[in-house]
Amino acid sequence: MFSPPDHDKLRIHVAIATVGRPQSIDRIVSLLPDQTRPADGVVVVATCDDDVRGLISESPGETVLFAPKGLCRQRNAALDFLKGKSDVVVFIDDDFIPVPDFLEQIERLMRQDSSLVGLTGHLVADGAHTGEIHAADALARLATQSRQAGAQTERTTWLYGCNMAIRLSAAENLRFDEKLPLYGWQEDVDFSARLGRRGSMLRSADLSGIHLGTRSGRVSGRRFGYAQVANILYLRRKRTISAVHGYGLLLRNLTMNLARSLWPEADIDRRGRLIGNAMAFADVLRGSIDPGRIEQI
Repeated sequence: MFSPPDHDKLRIHVAIATVGRPQSIDRIVSLLPDQTRPADGVVVVATCDDDVRGLISESPGETVLFAPKGLCRQRNAALDFLKGKSDVVVFIDDDFIPVPDFLEQIERLMRQDSSLVGLTGHLVADGAHTGEIHAADALARLATQSRQAGAQTERTTWLYGCNMAIRLSAAENLRFDEKLPLYGWQEDVDFSARLGRRGSMLRSADLSGIHLGTRSGRVSGRRFGYAQVANILYLRRKRTISAVHGYGLLLRNLTMNLARSLWPEADIDRRGRLIGNAMAFADVLRGSIDPGRIEQI
């Protein structure tokens, strides 16, 4: 059940795709009511009952949906469900912790500029790049530092998938590309590129939070390594990722996997990623490179 439309404000819903991390989804759902501007509804998209095991809700605005496994498939299920029910959908990862006025700032910025079709924030910290951050440490840090020091609000061509707000009237018939299966690596870049053709997008200093970078529930090293190559080449064919960004990212990942394969980090399967990279390049030579192959690896 959702709150009835109030034409004096935007209807804002939070959508969270989750798989294999019941503690993470329980934590973020329990934190959302503390927002200074509460969501008009929360949509959790899981793949099975175990994904939401222990999720307890007393809120009539919370809905649990089930969809086939895959970030793009699950987020599309949320988009389909919210059609006609919301003005703005805020996609967050189940391991993202927003600042208390996150939704309030999204509403202010969206109301302030009707040409704005997408928003993303400057993160205080991102465990996806620095190593996994514990939730207790993130909450303590946000209590003393609610914004990234020196961050500015600027135009952007890319919304970071762990926190992206989308004006639904601008996203009519726009969906995440389900040819990017499972983790859907770079699906946010692809969606942003298509959304950005319909209006302006901002990376705002007024939005912030911490992405924990939780390792559990992600795809295997070989699958992710394959996606690091296949997804970039696929999006280059679609022209939704630039050559500089795409090939630069591919080269950096390949170099890092090579360099760290002998002495890998404790929580990253560098050797598996390197094998996945090699499998993808072998498919390139055979002319059979396909992001969907990771579902068979």
